[in-house]
Amino acid sequence: MKIDRIHHVAYRCRDAEQTVRWYGQMLKMDFVLAIAENEVPSTRAPDPYMHVFLDAGHGNVLAFFELPSQPPMGRDPNTPEWVQHIAFKVADRATLLEFKAHLEANGVEVLGVTDHGVFHSIYFFDPNGHRIELACPDPDEAPQLARLDAVKWAMLEEWSRTKRAPRHAAFLHAHALAAEEPA
Repeated sequence: MKIDRIHHVAYRCRDAEQTVRWYGQMLKMDFVLAIAENEVPSTRAPDPYMHVFLDAGHGNVLAFFELPSQPPMGRDPNTPEWVQHIAFKVADRATLLEFKAHLEANGVEVLGVTDHGVFHSIYFFDPNGHRIELACPDPDEAPQLARLDAVKWAMLEEWSRTKRAPRHAAFLHAHALAAEEPA
């Protein structure tokens, strides 16, 4: 028994139409489906909603719920805003830079490009306050991923004991810092 793939990931939105249009314009996602009910099918609770689905590529679906009868959206005040996010993969650095320029030209504040060693990312927020990451693979990704795979369990076990960052993957940060050093 094994999971086939993620069917969809759902988040809450403030305005379903604004969200669909923003993801279409900014991230080129197609609007594929809408479901609306006045009663929640799984619980039978009276709670009107609009549930919209967007094509995030390769069978990946990003969905949103607009819930007009619920209190306004909030964030967990104990979780930094950089933690909870959704990341989308793009083909390469050129595509990442195209998206960065496109987003900035449309008034979206973008952080990065950040070099994570095995991949490079930009970060920004959607109109609902959800943090979004676009990531592309590093050209030297394969050997780095193999090194990370070899130490993942040791890292997890050390973290579980100490709650301090293990140094097994310090090479990723060294890679990123070396790339930033002036020639």
